[in-house]
Amino acid sequence: MEAACFTAPRNLEIIRTLIPPITDDQYLAAAYAALIIIWQRDNFWVNSQFQLVPGHEIVGTIATLGKSVSGLAIGDRVVVDPTILCENCFFCRRGQHVLCENFNSLGVTNAGGFAEYVAAAGRKVYKIYNLSDEEATLIEPTSCAIHGLDKLNVPTGVKALVLGAGPTGLILAQLLKLNGASKVVIAANKSIKTRVAQELDCGDEYVELDRTNPEPQWAELKKTHPYGFDVVVEATGSEKIANDAINYVRRGGTLLIYGVYSNDALVHWSPSKIFGDEIRIIGSFAQTHCFPRAVEYLDSGKVRVKGMVTDTYAIGDYQKALDRMNSKVAVKVAVTPGKEISVSV
Repeated sequence: MEAACFTAPRNLEIIRTLIPPITDDQYLAAAYAALIIIWQRDNFWVNSQFQLVPGHEIVGTIATLGKSVSGLAIGDRVVVDPTILCENCFFCRRGQHVLCENFNSLGVTNAGGFAEYVAAAGRKVYKIYNLSDEEATLIEPTSCAIHGLDKLNVPTGVKALVLGAGPTGLILAQLLKLNGASKVVIAANKSIKTRVAQELDCGDEYVELDRTNPEPQWAELKKTHPYGFDVVVEATGSEKIANDAINYVRRGGTLLIYGVYSNDALVHWSPSKIFGDEIRIIGSFAQTHCFPRAVEYLDSGKVRVKGMVTDTYAIGDYQKALDRMNSKVAVKVAVTPGKEISVSV
């Protein structure tokens, strides 16, 4: 089969490799007739093992089933939860699976979805019905947003500010609206992302920031909302905005750190302000066991993602896809094998 493969950090090759084998009791093989989202950040490489087939937001069609896999059939359209947990470390045994000391993931530490086939645990595969392939690739980011909402545990009637208009931020904004927020404001640089946010009705109010001189708009946001927000979600991954985000949190409010940052990024917050204003600061990393709810939200249409995938490329054009993603003129970019595959059992 054909696959995109990193032989070292940022060293990409398109290779021919063997179709991955599956075990009888745990795994199934999915043949991709689907689109797969790209995610590449500096931190991507920290725990990666090379050679690495990337791609952790995986959609496919069942091609082969292990003998002990139940509830699925060849030809089913599915999404794959990429997380791999040890179930034996200190945190797993406490039920805190997202903090697993041996946390692995398809496409990050193990072979993922930028290939014609992938092997995955049968218990990690979920059927989809009403979604296009492009839309279904957003189930994994939705599951991460659901974990973020779980961490927030927001009461009914809160006002929320979401900083950033990437897919997970826009999905979390919709979840806040669906789960009791009285108002959701989205503030982000004016771009295709803010246009998509408005088209999907992700928020109630939008602040489209000028990239060269956003200060007047930040000042106007504070003027319009003098008491700040019960919930502020920092979803930009910007060190500067992470530092400023606390200044928009209402007394007694919560700041959720939800972006992906470089390892050397630092924040400098006043402990006196956090103490006196009783501000709660929490983080949200990845997800575990949130896929069933994510499938329900997207398959039902309650969370809208149509249009978030703006570009698609064949596996052989993987570098072009990365370049497109880094150009900041796309919301999400997807990769597909570019052909239908069938496998006899």
